Amino acid sequence: MSTETPVAAPLTSIANIGQHEGQTVRLRGWLYNLRASGKLLFPIFRDGSGTIQGIVPKAAVAPEVFDTLKELTLESSLTVTGKVRADQRAPSGYELDVENVEVTQRVPEDQPFPITLKEHGPDFLMERRHLWMRTPRQSAILRVRATIMRAAQEFFDTRDFIRTDPPILTPAACEGTSELFEMKYFDEGNAYLTQSGQLYIEATALALGKVYSFGPTFRAEKSKTRRHLTEFWMIEPEVAYADLGDLMELAEQFLSHIVTRVLEKHRTDLKTITGGGDKAVRLEKIAAPFPRLSYDEAHAMLDQAFSKGLIEKPHEYGDDFGAPDETYISNQFDRPVMVHRYPAAVKAFYMQPDPQDQTKALCVDVLAPEGYGEIIGGSQRVDSYDLLKQRILDHGLPLEAFQWYLDLRRYGSVPHSGFGMGIERCVAWICGLEHVRETIPFARTLNRIYP
Repeated sequence: MSTETPVAAPLTSIANIGQHEGQTVRLRGWLYNLRASGKLLFPIFRDGSGTIQGIVPKAAVAPEVFDTLKELTLESSLTVTGKVRADQRAPSGYELDVENVEVTQRVPEDQPFPITLKEHGPDFLMERRHLWMRTPRQSAILRVRATIMRAAQEFFDTRDFIRTDPPILTPAACEGTSELFEMKYFDEGNAYLTQSGQLYIEATALALGKVYSFGPTFRAEKSKTRRHLTEFWMIEPEVAYADLGDLMELAEQFLSHIVTRVLEKHRTDLKTITGGGDKAVRLEKIAAPFPRLSYDEAHAMLDQAFSKGLIEKPHEYGDDFGAPDETYISNQFDRPVMVHRYPAAVKAFYMQPDPQDQTKALCVDVLAPEGYGEIIGGSQRVDSYDLLKQRILDHGLPLEAFQWYLDLRRYGSVPHSGFGMGIERCVAWICGLEHVRETIPFARTLNRIYP
């Protein structure tokens, strides 16, 4: 008689279950949904990496296993054991012939999981964001977000950029204080939650050559649009001795790299997010080089569109582009379009004037396809001490707060350039989301700070 202890089935994740076809495995997760058809149960399990359907014929399992699953409530936590079987009809390509189930915690019937398969309004879902993110579509978005963030950092790390994160609390604004969160800082007066790390990484770029920062940023503008959050994540590279042309090449290579990584890992997730749409097919077209338009060329395009009745309002030359303008421009291309050399009057004080036309700034906005607007904004920076000082004064900014920033032009100033990309705008574009609130685990918007 053998006294050997039975070997437990190997523990795996749903994402990696294809590596175990024909084998019995264990999954740790939750019951996402359950259908019953006579003596057959069809539970759907989730584990954070994906979902998989189980098959449970009453005659194939112990009575207590069948009864436990039949009476199990949604989102109960469990460990399920079963044999992996390939099935082309299944979304993941596999199903699980269930053999056993161990319940970790059963959700009580009198307090059922509040998010069901029926339609819920956005306010209901955002109020329960801590639970909403468990659903397949929201989980898929967060997995894609994680890959975008990892790919963004990987791009710079493998090109010898040094990560140098700036402070979140700053004594002055990058572009004025009207849209910043203000707070008292001990006896030092007011401080602000940063709207960008750019000024600080200009300093580290002149110390280290090629740098980037990656962290949360804050905007206090009272915006209700689908593109804005009050707290979001920004990645910002800065390069010494780089001009606008260098910056544009860096931006298109950067975005191409991110899209490539998402396509390598998340084709199934993209289908889940879009309900089976062709987002991956459209993303396959995203490769450098990107089309480039000067501000003047973009204005002429809008002028012509208005004369043909293709847009409702004319674009006023000299103004920045509004959302409808950006949407029209980007819809003319199958990949991001780079619009450069905007009028200096509508851009930030630190942008270098174009030597060919002093009324223009050496700057670029990268507009995503499908109307997702600006996902990257950058420029060559002013490298003259006298010009930068005058710009600070012209913009009504406190000169004393920028003495350290002026020092960068006193001691070994060089041409340098950088850009910023908001992670959430990038996630919204790549996933094809209607609203940016779904791109971050817990969105902070004008009217929401709970949960």
